[in-house]
Amino acid sequence: MSNVTPSALEDLKIDRSARRSGGSGWWWVLLVLLLLGAGGFFWQRQNQAALVTTAPVLEETSGALRPAETILNASGYVTARRRATVSSKATGKIVEVLIEEGMAVKAGQLLARLDATNLDTTHRLAEAQLAAASAALAEIQVRLDEARREQRRVESLAQQKIASEAEQDAAEAQVKSFAARLAAQQAEVVVAERQVALYRQQLDDLEIRAPFAGIVVTKNAQPGEMISPLSAGGAFTRTGICTIVDMGSLEIEVDVNEAFINRVREGQSVTATLDAYPDWKIPGRVIAIIPTADRQKATVRVRIGFEEVDSRVLPDMGIKVAFQAEASNTSDEKSVARRLTIPQAALRSDNGRDVVFVLQDNQARRREVQVIGRDGGRVQIASGIAAGERVIITGPEPLGDSQRVKEKQP
Repeated sequence: MSNVTPSALEDLKIDRSARRSGGSGWWWVLLVLLLLGAGGFFWQRQNQAALVTTAPVLEETSGALRPAETILNASGYVTARRRATVSSKATGKIVEVLIEEGMAVKAGQLLARLDATNLDTTHRLAEAQLAAASAALAEIQVRLDEARREQRRVESLAQQKIASEAEQDAAEAQVKSFAARLAAQQAEVVVAERQVALYRQQLDDLEIRAPFAGIVVTKNAQPGEMISPLSAGGAFTRTGICTIVDMGSLEIEVDVNEAFINRVREGQSVTATLDAYPDWKIPGRVIAIIPTADRQKATVRVRIGFEEVDSRVLPDMGIKVAFQAEASNTSDEKSVARRLTIPQAALRSDNGRDVVFVLQDNQARRREVQVIGRDGGRVQIASGIAAGERVIITGPEPLGDSQRVKEKQP
């Protein structure tokens, strides 16, 4: 032991500082690799183009600088000129109803059937009587032909002085008798044919059909109930199967105070507003002024037609009407008003401001716009965008400014 020198002991000691420094170097390499992988992932996500749908910014032109002035306001209801509660021609029990509310029907379409058991039996009896009358007619025709041949033989024998004059008279009478019976039987066949046609018509009347094309708005009867064209049997007998409205015949009826009826004329332009859609302005025109006044209300009824029929307009809806004075139209360029419109879906709100995103260089560019009005499903824009640009309607939410996007192909 005395031969071990201090330097030899130092050589046997473990250098822990070198071990610690080598281990920490590997951890740094691993951390750098993780950071590079995460950065690459987020970079790929940021540069991946999102699919969007777009629509063009349209420029609409109005030929009048100053809109028509409203000279009278009135209120009324949407009515249908063609509206019918469909009933049957005969009294009977309903066996089948083929319609429901809201169904569209065509002219002549079958709506319901009544019980035809007894009438069908009578119809078959009439057909059998017609067949019997036709067979009897054929038999009489054969007998008449035979009588005529017999008459010709008797006349031939009489020329040879073989048959007597009495035999000639008897043969002639036989022919006339069968001819009379043939005429009577022909009349019976006609009566039988008309009897069959009558029962056929009565059977057809048990099938209730639509008088015109329209929409079923009410269904008033069910299978098993009795129906009659007249009010009979109290509440146990129906007088109608359903009510059909021709939606193409919708118009407006308003009551105008007789003191202001001088402001209304046929063909006058109006702007109508449904209570259900207060922001929707519907153009219309006066059809007629009913030439009578209501003594109790001191009003005159006015009919107004829609310029275009829309599915949102329904019968009996409340509506307000503004009668317009003549609008001043000129050919001067200053009288031409232009406005930009975009779909309602393209307009977004950002911190209380109206913004849109425009597709530009495969990027979504945020634009702040000024909205001046709405018309149906489109928004009128005063500034912020230009005609012909394409605004983004649908895409990822939220959509960021300068985000890479790609237009979805139809």
